[in-house]
Amino acid sequence: MINRSNTLVLGWLLALLFVAPIYPAQSSRPVKAASAGPETGFAIYYSDQLVGRPLANGEKYDSKVLSAAHRTLPFGTMVKVTNLKNDKSTVVKINDRGPHGSKANIIDLSRRAAEEIDMIKDGKVKVRIEVVEAAKK
Repeated sequence: MINRSNTLVLGWLLALLFVAPIYPAQSSRPVKAASAGPETGFAIYYSDQLVGRPLANGEKYDSKVLSAAHRTLPFGTMVKVTNLKNDKSTVVKINDRGPHGSKANIIDLSRRAAEEIDMIKDGKVKVRIEVVEAAKK
């Protein structure tokens, strides 16, 4: 015999089966393996309003540190970022997830990193990123 509570339980189970795969849980872990070769796309940089806020790896954002957000690279990976407009580069540590929004944006830089590759005025520049040191386990 089916009663109201059994119907509710069945409804929740069906919802979990069909809706959960559509809305995966947010995770600080990489969603796919990092590519071995260089990656090209756009870099943006963090707003100064985010200073002191927690990053995905638990650290607090510090605009004076050479750090960055990437969607898939493991935390602690060291990445060389080269501004393709002026050929200036810097090395940053991945400590956050992002950038969020456009898939064309491949890395979100700290203010100091953005200054080092001279992109503050432009706000968004085309870059090449290359892993220079894998994350330590």
